[in-house]
Amino acid sequence: MIKETYDKFKAIIKGVSDDTTKDLLLNLQKSLEYCMEENSVLREVLRDDFHCKKVKLSSQQKKRLSQKAISLDKHALEDVAGIFKPETILGWHRNLVGQKYDSSKSSPENKRGPKPVPQEYVDAILKFAKRNPSWGYKRIASTMEYLGMKVSASTVKRVLDDYGIVPDPEQKKRIDWERFISSHIDSLAATDFFTVEVMTPTALLRYMVLFFIDVKTRKVELAGIAHDPDGKWMAQMARNQTDAFDGFLLGKKYLIPDRDPLYTKQFDAIMEGSGVKIKRLPAFMPVMNSFAESFVKSIKIECINKMIVTSEKQLRYIVKEYIEYYNHERPHRGLGGKMIEPYPQDENGVIVEFNRLGGLLRSYRRVSELQAAA
Repeated sequence: MIKETYDKFKAIIKGVSDDTTKDLLLNLQKSLEYCMEENSVLREVLRDDFHCKKVKLSSQQKKRLSQKAISLDKHALEDVAGIFKPETILGWHRNLVGQKYDSSKSSPENKRGPKPVPQEYVDAILKFAKRNPSWGYKRIASTMEYLGMKVSASTVKRVLDDYGIVPDPEQKKRIDWERFISSHIDSLAATDFFTVEVMTPTALLRYMVLFFIDVKTRKVELAGIAHDPDGKWMAQMARNQTDAFDGFLLGKKYLIPDRDPLYTKQFDAIMEGSGVKIKRLPAFMPVMNSFAESFVKSIKIECINKMIVTSEKQLRYIVKEYIEYYNHERPHRGLGGKMIEPYPQDENGVIVEFNRLGGLLRSYRRVSELQAAA
């Protein structure tokens, strides 16, 4: 590799037309040739001299040599290093760097640089930074001082830099989605569509099912089913859900829809006029509407994908039955295995199986013997 590099260097000199530059490069070439020759001679002397089988270097000499070697790649170092093995030289560098940061062998009064931060302080800094991403270094330092742990803002910065955490000043102007959901969960609802293929006697029709879901309770409300929904139909669905007497969105402040064009400006205006603010999802981010997506997955896997739907009437019956089952009879992992609005039970009654859709959906609860007999 050295010879190839040297040959390229000579070719560059030949291509230079400026006399001054060429003279400088020629002097550099001659200096390089001398160093290469001197290095070769020293290798021969050390190899031939019986008393120089093992060369001993001081720590400073090892440091000087390893600092030059670290700038070369492994193949170049193997080509150049003749007295010491590349692994030995690189090992010197690792040890020297490690000693630079090793304070265990030096007394506290002789140590340079910042003092070590107690682990208790480090844990507290990391906790505050992760739990409050909008906090800056000074705010974290001030909070810790209030709690009896006095640190400077520069120390907080150093600790966070070591763990790759950099406070984002823009986070003061925005809030991450997970925190938005958790802080507004009592007043938050979501909406979405899912499609169902209906095999009618004349054609295969695609129906759109619109539903709303209460994010906190997971309760689902069927808004409507249509073969070809349009803006007027969507506007009516919005009016139904925001009805002042029995609308599903009563008491809700935010609604999460996706960017489907069926959510028209008129739909948004009706929602906003009723006090429900629209929080539209970014494009191609269904995971941000995970509650609605979870319901769609459940109804399709547990019900619709196992049936052949042949009419709109049958589709409406199936969806209503499943939503009734989903809201009152089905345990939910997201609720710790509890049901959304379970039917009342007779604690001393007998266990009875209840079937929906011909036994496709089954549930169990205790009822009195009289009810069981009926």
